[in-house]
Amino acid sequence: MDILVVGSGGREHAIIRKLKESPKANTIYCAPGNGGISKDAVCVPVPVMDIPGMVALAKEKKVGMVFVAPDDPLAAGMVDAMEAEGIPAFGPRANAAIIEASKVFSKNLMKKYGIPTAGYEVFSDPSEAASYIEKKGSFPIVVKADGLALGKGVLICQNLEEAKKALHEIMEDKVFGASGNHVVVEEFITGPEVSILAFTDGHCVKPMVSSMDHKRALDGDKGLNTGGMGTISPNPYYTSTVAEECMKRIFLPTIEAMQKEGRPFKGCLYFGLMLTKDGPKVIEYNSRFGDPETQVVLPRLKTDFVDVLMAVIEERLEAQPVEWSEESCACVVMASGGYPGKYDKGIPIEGLDENGQIEGATVYHAGTLCQNGQFLTNGGRVLGITALGNNLEEALDKAYSAVEKINWKDVHFRRDIGRR
Repeated sequence: MDILVVGSGGREHAIIRKLKESPKANTIYCAPGNGGISKDAVCVPVPVMDIPGMVALAKEKKVGMVFVAPDDPLAAGMVDAMEAEGIPAFGPRANAAIIEASKVFSKNLMKKYGIPTAGYEVFSDPSEAASYIEKKGSFPIVVKADGLALGKGVLICQNLEEAKKALHEIMEDKVFGASGNHVVVEEFITGPEVSILAFTDGHCVKPMVSSMDHKRALDGDKGLNTGGMGTISPNPYYTSTVAEECMKRIFLPTIEAMQKEGRPFKGCLYFGLMLTKDGPKVIEYNSRFGDPETQVVLPRLKTDFVDVLMAVIEERLEAQPVEWSEESCACVVMASGGYPGKYDKGIPIEGLDENGQIEGATVYHAGTLCQNGQFLTNGGRVLGITALGNNLEEALDKAYSAVEKINWKDVHFRRDIGRR
């Protein structure tokens, strides 16, 4: 079948390269795609939020499946629009994608169904939120914008002054727009973080292999929060005992809760977890494959990816085997200097072959252009250099060896991915 993948980042590149392994995949289209993706798929310049344009493209190309990867079009109802035209689409409908699109919704869902998470309160008035934080007097404390904020709407405040500044930026300056109309003020919990992506057809849930993200911009988990500077799989803290507890107390209860709410979730549900002294707790849900978690999880998938996706779409996941490689995988993100703040674009990248790849690793393109055969930077996160190995050390060595061969002006990457 021909397939359309919606999106333009490293996650989409990883999805496309995995789809290409399937004998069932013929032509793969990507809208809008990027420079590196153009070497693996036919890129079409339709913006991710142009729902009528994307539906028209799917119909024109007569695709057998549409894979909606990013959060914004999912929340806006792109899957609903595809299904209304009889086009099979992978991803949740808008009424289920709200689990990521509204932190207020997800926190209230967890409270209602007894799913373990950090204690919290919701506010629509910044002065009420500030009074609550002052009265509580417990720091650090977490302030979260309610809506989608490109993974940057979560601020950890060390004191009252920082908390008031966060509330002012989110609720009054509206740095995240309407996403900041409400905030969640949450207790600060500690412990190792685990990212679990799971296939679900609304009834059955099949967790993928575990991974660990590295959110901070600088080595030693210092600096600003980013979309993710690198990932490893498996996560060394995620034991079979923890996995069992998560399935019983978090994964299944979440899927059942969404069913009971009349919002069945079909697609990939991402569980951002923290392993606290009181057991695993949910930090956040995402309604789609995570980035850059996808880049270390999908290379380990042994089962035909198209088979799994169609089993989710057709609600027969229970009967579909999903097998994983025992290998480890590591991804190091190479970013533009200045990211996640201001950065330059259009800088030539050295060290890649004509397909945007390098020997000894896989290069997932997150923010690149390809002009006259030359790859140029075109985003904050530019490349994800990914390698498999018999163990984590081997995977990391391979990934970092490849990183050392790629360069551009002011390139920035962390040197301690997987070294915790």
